[in-house]
Amino acid sequence: MAMEGEAGPLNQQDTLAACSEPDGGTKDFMMQQTMLRIKDPKKSLDFYTRVLGMRLLQKFDFPTMKFSLFFLGYEPRDEIPSDDAAHTAWTFSRKATIELTHNWGTENDEKQAYHNGNSDPRGFGHIGIVVPDVYAACKRFEELGVKFVKRPDAGKMKGLAFIQDPDSYWIEILNPKGMTSLCSF
Repeated sequence: MAMEGEAGPLNQQDTLAACSEPDGGTKDFMMQQTMLRIKDPKKSLDFYTRVLGMRLLQKFDFPTMKFSLFFLGYEPRDEIPSDDAAHTAWTFSRKATIELTHNWGTENDEKQAYHNGNSDPRGFGHIGIVVPDVYAACKRFEELGVKFVKRPDAGKMKGLAFIQDPDSYWIEILNPKGMTSLCSF
């Protein structure tokens, strides 16, 4: 039990009290994207497609503002519409996509680096990828030379891993069934 003035976890009753039932006006809202700024699109696109198995859903260039957006996700290729307008609407209707934002020229700037949120000042932490077998996925990542933050048997939370993308963003590798023992009540 936390002493008075000491920080501790929010108890279940206070957690529930802090939440509201979703308003009817939000019933059709969904989580569509998480945006990450990237330094080098060639390295990042290779990582997210070859290493993580995502598919490029669509690319948008904004020449006057000198940046490009790359939307990636786990969608079958045969679902991607060929008509440009339908393709754009389809891209923005996918759940849980990654938007990689490349500001042109950053790939040539040796000093350019993005803050991944896992060092001070802390903020953004990671994205999570569900895999059928964490150990098999990590064996593959190791063979591909992926940088690990945490291997599945390291630390107190066994059975999940953290890897890093080319910009040092953390990616949690987990299996839903394995989370039941980690998050037991």
